[in-house]
Amino acid sequence: MSDIYRSEAGRRLLHEQYRKALEAWPVDHEQLRVPTPEGETFVIASGPATAPPLVLFHGSGSNSAQWIGWISDLAASFRVYAIDMIGEPGFSPPSRPPLRSDRYAVWLDAVLDFLGLDRVSVMGYSLGGWLALDYATRRPGRVERLSLSCPAGVGRQKKGFLLKAMLLSPLGRWGRRRSVTGVLGPGLSTLEPAVATSIVEQVLAVSKHYRFRTDELPVFDDRALRRLTMPLHVLVGELDVMMDSAETKRRLEAAAPHATVRLLPGIGHFVPPHPAAELEFLTSTGQG
Repeated sequence: MSDIYRSEAGRRLLHEQYRKALEAWPVDHEQLRVPTPEGETFVIASGPATAPPLVLFHGSGSNSAQWIGWISDLAASFRVYAIDMIGEPGFSPPSRPPLRSDRYAVWLDAVLDFLGLDRVSVMGYSLGGWLALDYATRRPGRVERLSLSCPAGVGRQKKGFLLKAMLLSPLGRWGRRRSVTGVLGPGLSTLEPAVATSIVEQVLAVSKHYRFRTDELPVFDDRALRRLTMPLHVLVGELDVMMDSAETKRRLEAAAPHATVRLLPGIGHFVPPHPAAELEFLTSTGQG
């Protein structure tokens, strides 16, 4: 049993749920096991082999099933590689190197080298946004374009939602559901009710069986952010209870004036799928 899970039974349950979710992957794909210094990394490759490469990084407590609602649109224009992040409840190793080290970049170097990818566009959500920024600031020459939703590591990480979650927890399942919907925010209401319920139930299952990272995510300094010279498109929720979205917007626009940073009104940490907008940016030849 890995200690990122609360029990071996919980690990098996989450992995079985993931396997079932991947059965619904809507396009032809390959499931790859890539050797790296951190262990064998799980990658899902979709789309034409000759299309431009696009790498996807999911959020915390998640895995590449997060992209099922996006992949049909993205794979029509790109060779898409959805990578399970190490230390998260997917099929990659449970390894959690220190976040301030260069080991995540070294790990991704190994993944991209194995796949034969010299330069890629990258999409990342939340923790995946942090991972994308960490890689882009350390390896700017390997990142063609960068598209992020609610990235961590730029604006202040808020703590108030943790107190609210602690107060709701003794109220049982109702309280835990309220906590999850409060963190994800109003964006859930834009989805079909069955889809929104499925997302909440998955978060509840992960919370029950998986140990989230407790170390605070490093904040990139201005010098690091100024290395983001590639085209950069960022969406942040105005009502995000986890990250200071206004600060994220201010810092990115100051350090990377070419960036497009949109503050989405009425949206929290969960940003509903918007593949058309992402494709417009990712297939553009300009800066934004």
